[in-house]
Amino acid sequence: MTTVFLGGALVAAAVTLFILQPILSGLHASLVRAEDELTDTEARKRVTLLALRDVEYDFLAGKLDEEDYLSLKADFTAEALAALEADAAGSKPHVLDDDVEAEITKIRAALRSGLMCRSCGFGNDNGSHFCSECGQELKIGAVG
Repeated sequence: MTTVFLGGALVAAAVTLFILQPILSGLHASLVRAEDELTDTEARKRVTLLALRDVEYDFLAGKLDEEDYLSLKADFTAEALAALEADAAGSKPHVLDDDVEAEITKIRAALRSGLMCRSCGFGNDNGSHFCSECGQELKIGAVG
C-alpha cells in the first residue's frame, strides 16, 4: 500500500515539475514578431498554395479522378485568392508614426526660424548662431 502511495506521489511530483519547468527556468514567449516569422495571413496563403500544388500533382499522378480534382482545385483556388486579397489588404502603407511627425515638425520650425543650415541642411537647436554640423554662420530669422 505504501509503495502505491509513494509511486503516485512521485508521478504527481514529476508532473508538477514538468508543468512548472518553464516558469522555474525563466522561459517566456516573445511578444515581438521576428522578421522571418510568418504572419497568420502569410501562413494561410502559403499552406493554401502548397495544397493547391499537391492537388495538381495528385491529379497528374492519377491519384485523383477529374471530379475530385476539379472540386478540390476550386476550393483551394478560392481560399488562395482570399488569402492573397487579405495579404494585399494588410500590406497597405502605414501612416507615419509620432516620431516621424515630430521630426518633420522640428525641421519645419528650423526652416522657418533660420536654424536650418543653408550649407549642409543640418537642423540646429534654438539659440544657435553657428551650424553644429559644418560651422557655417546661421542667418537667424532668414527664410530661403
